[in-house]
Formats: sequence, structure tokens, C-alpha cells
Amino acid sequence: MGILDGIVEWIAEQVMSGLDFINTSVLGSLGCDMNTFLRYFPAAESMYGIMVATAIGLTLLNWVWQLFKNFGFIAGVEAEDPIKLSIRSVLFIGLIYYCDEITDLILKIGGTPYSWILDSDLPALNFASFNSAVIMILQLSANQAVTLVALILVLILAWNYLKLLLEAAERYVLLGVIIYTAPIAFATGASQSTSNVFKSWCRMLAGQVFLLIMNAWCLKLFTTMVGTFLANPLSL
Repeated sequence: MGILDGIVEWIAEQVMSGLDFINTSVLGSLGCDMNTFLRYFPAAESMYGIMVATAIGLTLLNWVWQLFKNFGFIAGVEAEDPIKLSIRSVLFIGLIYYCDEITDLILKIGGTPYSWILDSDLPALNFASFNSAVIMILQLSANQAVTLVALILVLILAWNYLKLLLEAAERYVLLGVIIYTAPIAFATGASQSTSNVFKSWCRMLAGQVFLLIMNAWCLKLFTTMVGTFLANPLSL
């Protein structure tokens, strides 16, 4: 059993050391800014101008089409009020042009509580120490297969924390897609018939920012639990 104990303990240490590295690199990179997103998806920034031009073109096309229907060139088709339509079209063309500044403002607002959560004073987290703490506890209550049980507990912890990190990364990538396709969403707000699409996009953006903040909060709660456990593992 000595050789088996050594192998199992080594595997557990490697798993926790890898998780410690992932935690340090991933959690600090995610946030309510697009720096990390642009680092891995630089084409999003270079194609942003295409999105703006396409959105303005769609808004102008819809404006002309609605006016075309309004003046009776197509019989039996309902059309929007031309004055309201013109005001909405001009307003949303301006919003599309300054869309990047609007989304940056939203990210700064959402990034404030996110930074508060990340900068909060919490117990230091070192996943590599978790394995030895578990073994120490189990050695007090069991005489056989201690390291095997510790390995199972370590793998469960690693898997669940990795899922939390992957979910946070997924939320971040999805937020980047929403941000850099925002001009198209703004174009749908220029018409009353498609305004529901714009409202849904606004709710989706707010929801993604909120979920990203909540993911950071959950990860910090997890960090607090593990850090406190490592500080005094026998307090259980």
C-alpha cells in the first residue's frame, strides 16, 4: 500500500497545483472590460466598423421603407407615423454612431461592483495545500486507504471549481459577443415593429453583466470557504 499511497498522493497534488494555476490566471483575467476578449479575438475590434456601417444602413433602409409604405405606395399595409419614425431613426443613428461609448459606460458601471468583489480582503487560497489538509483530517479518523479517499475529495473539489471557472469564462465570451454586435441591436430600435428585439437585447446585456458579477461573487465565496478550511482544517 505504500507505493499506491504515494501514487495517489502525487496525483492529488498535481491536480490541485494545476487548479491553483488555473484559478490565478483565469479569475484575474475576467471582468467587465473587453481587454482579455480583444486579446484572444482581435478580429472583433477590427470588424466593429463593419457592424456600425451595416447598422446605419439597415436603419436608413427601414426609414425609407416605412416612408414608402406610409405615403400609400403599398395599399393595405400599416405604416408608422412618419414624424415619429423620422425622430426615432435619427435618434438611433446617433446611438449607433456612439454605441461604443454607450457600451463602455455600461461596462464601467457593471465593473465597479465586480472590482469590489475581486478586491475584497479574503483568506489566501492555495489549492495545493488542500490535499495535505484533507489527508491530515482523514488520518485522525481512518487507518486504511486514507490517500485514496483524499484523492476522491480533491477530484470532486477540482471538478466543481473548474465548472465555476468555465461558466464565468463562458459568460465573459458571451458578453463580448453582445458588446461587439451591439450596433445591429441598436438598429432594431429605430422601428416600432422591431423595437421588441432591441428591448430583449437590453435585457440580455443587463442579465449577462449581472450574471458575470454573480459568478465572481460565487467564486469568491468558494475561495473563502477553502481558504478558511486551509487556515484551520481541524475546526470541523
